[in-house]
Amino acid sequence: MNAAHILASIHDLNVLVIGDVCLDRWCYYDPDLSEPSRETGIPRLAVVNTELTPGAAGTIANNLVSLGVRKVGVVGAVGQDGFGWELMRALTARHIAPDLLVRSAQVTTFTYTKLINSRTGEEDRPRVDFISSAAIPADVEEELSAHLRQWFHHFDVILVSDQAETDTAGVVTPAVRETLIDLATASPEKIVWVDSRVRIEHFRDVIAKPNAMEAEQACLRAFNDVDLRRLYESRSYKLMMVTDGSNGVRVFDAAQERHVPGRNVKAVDICGAGDAFSAGASCALAATGDPIQAAEFGNLIASITVQKRGTGSASPQEVLQAAGEA
Repeated sequence: MNAAHILASIHDLNVLVIGDVCLDRWCYYDPDLSEPSRETGIPRLAVVNTELTPGAAGTIANNLVSLGVRKVGVVGAVGQDGFGWELMRALTARHIAPDLLVRSAQVTTFTYTKLINSRTGEEDRPRVDFISSAAIPADVEEELSAHLRQWFHHFDVILVSDQAETDTAGVVTPAVRETLIDLATASPEKIVWVDSRVRIEHFRDVIAKPNAMEAEQACLRAFNDVDLRRLYESRSYKLMMVTDGSNGVRVFDAAQERHVPGRNVKAVDICGAGDAFSAGASCALAATGDPIQAAEFGNLIASITVQKRGTGSASPQEVLQAAGEA
């Protein structure tokens, strides 16, 4: 299939994203309006405009919508706070179904505030993050698993975004992970695509998408040696794609390991490149059944987004132009 055929097939897909859905707040400040606080004497940052976008798992959802997926849903946990309200609004504005988000007063909405100089367009101040180190409450965890069991078979592709780098607070808890593994094992034909920063070795019977560093670290944690083939085989992955930026992708399946070259573009911002790859490659795999075509399409999508500032996405027209099919 060429890019046009893959895009046409993507229009028929329903995709569910589960994971740490965050709120990205892009705050543009005017350095000329900085003045000392009367109370403390500390100079203020004068924010003159704020843009809100879903982040982390929400970045994958953004990319899916941009590609034209028929229905995009998200499973995650959101606080009953102002940031949670803003996140729900940002999702709805992008036609991402928020119905399966679990809202709880015991949960803090993960929020990343990015301070950008309105004169230069550069993010030149430390990020202000609103995070939680508390474990997901048991009732929220059970509701997340219940959503998965109920809705798993209503979607063509399941995308797991396990972004938390601590043992607690992330949505993909051990119990939620086991629910996903059980569902994936019972439905070998289903595309269950997992991107996990620090726990990829704990998944089984799924399609694994670590980057090169994550895969190597997973090997060291699992058996104190870097052996990607062993990682693939020992976890019974259906498929493993190891991304390595402009160096391309190493694709592991039962038969062999193959390399898919990266695309030669000038990157402006690599933030969200892995999410863009996952969105594109998982949908292309559903459309073609071919891991190599899927990796090539994922590279194509990521090559478009890295040429944009922030966590960009790729429209069908941009995809066709980049593929030389416009």
